[in-house]
Amino acid sequence: MPRFAAEDGVGLHYLDEGEGLPLLCLPGLSRNAADFDHVAPHLGGVRLIRPDYRGRGRSDRADPASYTVGQEARDVLALMDHLRLERAAILGTSRGGLIAMALAASAKRRLIGVALNDIGPEIAPAGLETIKGYLGRRPAQRTWEEAARFRARTWTGFEDVPHDRWLAEVRAHYEQTPDGLELRYDPALREAVLGGAVQPAPDLWPLFDALSGLPVALIRGANSELLTRETAGEMRRRNPGMIFADVPGRGHVPFLDEARSLAALQGWLAKCRSAMEDGL
Repeated sequence: MPRFAAEDGVGLHYLDEGEGLPLLCLPGLSRNAADFDHVAPHLGGVRLIRPDYRGRGRSDRADPASYTVGQEARDVLALMDHLRLERAAILGTSRGGLIAMALAASAKRRLIGVALNDIGPEIAPAGLETIKGYLGRRPAQRTWEEAARFRARTWTGFEDVPHDRWLAEVRAHYEQTPDGLELRYDPALREAVLGGAVQPAPDLWPLFDALSGLPVALIRGANSELLTRETAGEMRRRNPGMIFADVPGRGHVPFLDEARSLAALQGWLAKCRSAMEDGL
């Protein structure tokens, strides 16, 4: 099981598979490397590197005060140093996209390109309320099967999702035990994240603008309650060369193996390969 130590000694887990363009896949807020299980088979010609953030998946739990975008960005750089990677492309889902933008602002020379999955510099209030509803809380359902059927009924932004996909999702998110479903992350993440909600929201547009000059892609779920059409439109206005896909029948977040998602990712990866070859 590949692991390395962060700057503060916290043990962090990661997966490292394949050869080619180094592609760091950064998962959502409470999720783990399994976030990219659906798209991984479609990503040929890349070295697919998938870390679990501190307190998530198979990584060690840590001081909840360290569950921040800034610390997680430093952990990504520590992983790159551990793997002796001077540069990498980043595919960031939700929280992972925020980390990617933070890296563009603080360590742009380490990036080849950035693809954002349903995240931008403004997070819609409706999406935040949804996060508040589940973060750090065990589900009422007691089995993976019950949880999968519950998602199929209640995640109304998603259309035509087969049962086995929902089952794979809940298996990645929860551990099934005799006492019910347990979170595959530190429940203290709730206080770490929502405790900062009382502070004024920072202006994240400068972080997005820091992506300028890099190959950039944005994939949005057409039914997303986290990334609005207006915010996506402003992102496209500020970065007119950005590859964009609006994925029908998906909310927050697309699974990334949809036809439009894959077309955007393949186009973006081609640009990243050109940038790497040109030394840009």
